Amino acid sequence: MYVLAWIFIGVLVGWGAGRLLEGDGYGPLMDVVVGVGGALGGGFLIRTAAVAGHGGTILTTLVAAMGAVLFTMVVGFANGRKIYVRQS
Repeated sequence: MYVLAWIFIGVLVGWGAGRLLEGDGYGPLMDVVVGVGGALGGGFLIRTAAVAGHGGTILTTLVAAMGAVLFTMVVGFANGRKIYVRQS
């Protein structure tokens, strides 16, 4: 059940993080795929730490979201994208 939640979080966060980046990117589909990969990586990382007493629904959800954001941003920056700032 956790994996489905991580995938859902990865889709949302990957899409949102991709919208914050501008430049020659790889498109919204890859932002979502990278977000899902980051969420799954973060989720599995915290689940393996659950053996040491950490874990739970809220903690794994937060770590999955942070993993999705970080992985999407790192891959975006590696491709030369910048943070998009709206001018009003």
